[in-house]
Amino acid sequence: MKSNYKGCGGLEHDERITNMATGECATISVPEAGKRYYGLSRNGSYEAAKRGEILVIQVGRLQRVPVAAMDRKMEQAGEREAVG
Repeated sequence: MKSNYKGCGGLEHDERITNMATGECATISVPEAGKRYYGLSRNGSYEAAKRGEILVIQVGRLQRVPVAAMDRKMEQAGEREAVG
């Protein structure tokens, strides 16, 4: 029996992986990642993913961005900025 919980992207809870500690989505879409982390448009987000600036997990034709990896990438960029 499926729950009525609408989580990650409005889909049923069982259909998306969530971070069990926080209940947040473990992955987000490429356009959402581009907008959240860089302020990019949809097309700009996919171009950044193509260049490797946004880490993407490919599952068939679906591309998802792991939130934890992007958070680490942003933290490391901040640390390098503070040191340099």
